[in-house]
Amino acid sequence: MRKKYAALAAAVLVAAGAAASAPGATAAPDLLLPDLRQVPPGCTTGESGNLAQCHAWDVCLVTDAAAPNGRCVPATAAKAVRLRFTSSEENVGDGPLLLYGRRDSAKQDTMTVRQAMRNAADGSIPRDYASAQGATRAYTYYEPAMAHQHWHLMNFEHFALVSPQGKTVVTDRKNGFCLGDRYPVADAGRLAHVPGATGADAELAGTLRENMCRHHQPTALDVTEGISVGAGDDYKYDVDFQWLDITGVPAGTYDLVNTANADRTLAETNYGNNSSAVALTIEWPNGTPNAKQVPAPIVRFVRSCPGRPRCA
Repeated sequence: MRKKYAALAAAVLVAAGAAASAPGATAAPDLLLPDLRQVPPGCTTGESGNLAQCHAWDVCLVTDAAAPNGRCVPATAAKAVRLRFTSSEENVGDGPLLLYGRRDSAKQDTMTVRQAMRNAADGSIPRDYASAQGATRAYTYYEPAMAHQHWHLMNFEHFALVSPQGKTVVTDRKNGFCLGDRYPVADAGRLAHVPGATGADAELAGTLRENMCRHHQPTALDVTEGISVGAGDDYKYDVDFQWLDITGVPAGTYDLVNTANADRTLAETNYGNNSSAVALTIEWPNGTPNAKQVPAPIVRFVRSCPGRPRCA
């Protein structure tokens, strides 16, 4: 349920806008904001708690614990155990998530980021960094690794393994994301502002569908990233750093938690669905965490909790 938050619009329109920071913040009627819905990790839809939708994950044993990715090997050759999983965020709000990054010179390593928000009265949305209403604490960085070589939005999403007592046991090493319209959300039909076949929304959606975040352009001075209403952005479980190292994690039940926009630097209509979790169990055949075991550790997903940071 939305709460009124008129101060957000005033800050955005009068002072070039710091993004919303209060829990559950909602824009006044003159702005149409996105709503980022975090899909439970390893699952393929944001609105369902059905475990049958949570098959996009695996346990991968690797020989190099420091490698961003790597070929899965038998337990006899393993040095580390990884829990790999797909992560996805969906925009189910009233307006697109649209972010512009810019730097003044190629000598600067990062770009600052501003958020552009749609005007409810005339449907307009800023088309460049200078006119975007919302200043953010986000920034972009060019990732030169072979599998990326484009501009990453930093700190957009984080994931962690959390004990039933609320203690973070393992945190991610993911460093950034290239956001675009990668797939349509399952419940797009209930959303009021999904782009049509023509018009400005359709043009923007077309740009975001093809968005590669200035691929192979390390000297770029600007970049656009975002997610249209009714679209989602996902990173498959075999992508670099889409994993948590569980080599030394004791047997037990844990929450695997994904959170988007954790610092709420991006303005949204609703922050209550930015975290989602699955409860899982880890079982070591010999009782003690050890990568070199035959068979490998057994991991089971036992519950899915969309929109909730705790599940176990």
